[in-house]
Amino acid sequence: MARVQIIAIVATLLFIAFIARLIIRGKLREEYAIIWIVCSVILIAFSFWRDGLDVMSRLIGIASPPNLVFTGAIFSILIYLLHLSVVVSKLQEQNKTLAQEIAILKQKQSGKNVE
Repeated sequence: MARVQIIAIVATLLFIAFIARLIIRGKLREEYAIIWIVCSVILIAFSFWRDGLDVMSRLIGIASPPNLVFTGAIFSILIYLLHLSVVVSKLQEQNKTLAQEIAILKQKQSGKNVE
């Protein structure tokens, strides 16, 4: 096994340990951690299987294996950004609704009718 493979495997395992630590401390929710763990497992798989990128790029029809890496990374980032946009939009709507409900409760508490 080449030195670069060992370094990649160790770095990926340390990254998974870091993700687990963030989950335990409550700084990262499980639904977001799954994405990072899946990416890490893919990295470990390609670290052990050196010819994997060559095989996958030929299978898909991409000329150069590094192009497969960049294409996959860009595609993954776009999907993740779309997911985060949906989450932010949902939170923004919930925040607006909550602010309106608080305003109504404050008016009711002060004795003014809201109708």
